Amino acid sequence: MTPDRRTVLASAAVAGLAATTTGLATPAAAEGRGDAQPRRETFGHLPDGTRVDRWTLARGGTRLAVLSYGGIVQRLETPDRHGRTANVSLGFATLEPYLTATTYFGALIGRYGNRIAGGRFTLDGTTHQLPLNDGPNSLHGGNAGFDKRVWEITPAGPAALTLHRVSPDGEMGYPGTLDVTVTYTLTDDGDFRIDYAATTDAPTVVNLTNHTYFNLAGEGTGSILDHRLEIAAARYTPVDATLIPTGELASVSGTPFDFRRGKPVGQDIRRGHPQLGHGKGFDHNLVLDKGVTRRPGHAATLHHPASGRTMTLATTEPGVQFYSGNFLDGALVGTTGNAYRQSDGLCLETQHYPDSPNQPHFPSTVLRPGQTYRSSTVHAFTTR
Repeated sequence: MTPDRRTVLASAAVAGLAATTTGLATPAAAEGRGDAQPRRETFGHLPDGTRVDRWTLARGGTRLAVLSYGGIVQRLETPDRHGRTANVSLGFATLEPYLTATTYFGALIGRYGNRIAGGRFTLDGTTHQLPLNDGPNSLHGGNAGFDKRVWEITPAGPAALTLHRVSPDGEMGYPGTLDVTVTYTLTDDGDFRIDYAATTDAPTVVNLTNHTYFNLAGEGTGSILDHRLEIAAARYTPVDATLIPTGELASVSGTPFDFRRGKPVGQDIRRGHPQLGHGKGFDHNLVLDKGVTRRPGHAATLHHPASGRTMTLATTEPGVQFYSGNFLDGALVGTTGNAYRQSDGLCLETQHYPDSPNQPHFPSTVLRPGQTYRSSTVHAFTTR
């Protein structure tokens, strides 16, 4: 019989498993010491001298390390079915690579996650031009989006952090002063929850997400093509050659994008489907069957058979961008010292659909004064 999560954690605590990184205790051992308060340390400094902190949380068998730069998830550790802990998120051991890489490892994305065609949208009769940082389009808020900013971080409980930032009117071309609060929480069960909130003083568009790359076998261990993925989506948004949605909500039936019953990520990734050619693999928005919801509803389940690690994703968002790490090319070296190659990690970015400001039949991303943008996503970790 496969042990449940609490049995695994108890066994790990008794055994006193060694830390996976120098000087940092395993989640189970930390829990055994009652070491549950957020801890802060200096991670590095920006070229202008600004200090970047790393905050560490531990609860329920999960340990999370977050940077004040970009709100980046630098490490996310969880046990396998035998209680052996591994970091399941891709990232860097030092600050410097985060300053120059274009992979968005672990980053908090805004003001607008994903692509906007031509970097341009019209709101209430006024056209706004954004930076073009992805060919002819704007991606993830522009070349200096939320992922390139230092956030104010304060503890929000025994295993929670509040990240706050005010984005001024006109930043990266977006209208309105946007006041943003994001809360990262580890629950009693070790689930990683993200709650977003934002208000504005002028009409604007908002679509916040997190860009963690997952490898449930452990960061730096190789490909995620053997991971089994289920996504509760009967439709997806096909894209053009620049990865902008065509506007169609197409059925996944008979296509590589059908993950409704679950299958290995690599099962159909090399099929000669034209959509896979556009992104060199999966880089598409899946239209979740549940739509927009007030509380997080089921979106996807990711499972690594060899380790038993399983991540179940729930969100209030109507879509999830599934990206299979297609543009990792071996040029970047991760936290364990191994180079990241194609499909060494995958992203499941919960969000509204790409290019929604230019697609009036997509769910709206407009935020007006007096309204509060809210979004929540929960990553639940278990073993089987």
